[in-house]
Amino acid sequence: MTMRTLAIDYGERRIGVALSDAGGNLATPYDVLQAASVSHSISQIIRIIGTEGVERIVVGLPLNMDGTSGPAAKKAVEFGRLLASRSGRSVVFVDERLSSFQAEQQISARRHSGDKITRKSKKQRLDAVAAAAFLQEFLDGKLKGMEAGRFK
Repeated sequence: MTMRTLAIDYGERRIGVALSDAGGNLATPYDVLQAASVSHSISQIIRIIGTEGVERIVVGLPLNMDGTSGPAAKKAVEFGRLLASRSGRSVVFVDERLSSFQAEQQISARRHSGDKITRKSKKQRLDAVAAAAFLQEFLDGKLKGMEAGRFK
């Protein structure tokens, strides 16, 4: 079964968004949303869901390196639960501990290949690239989804 999946790298200031192709095989960075408020951010994401025909949402959990959930992970879970209830789509949570590091490596590699990337544009794209990184791992079966109930 294939389905269009949206990935969210949640942050209080910026939210990275990535999308899979219609076949559910390839993840691509989509956008970085400026998070004015939780409600506004959810409205923006619901608009993307409608426009792009999204059937499933994957939210990255920034767990601590020992696997425990700190304040940032708890906020991501709260955001994901609210998004699920407002969008009517199922939300799956995935461990995204190393996605930002992978995203920085990808962007740095592009800069070294001759692309002109400023510090500001790097920061702008980083969250969407990170979302695409953990979405691709999820689509490839390397990351297992977790239920929100697991996190207090």
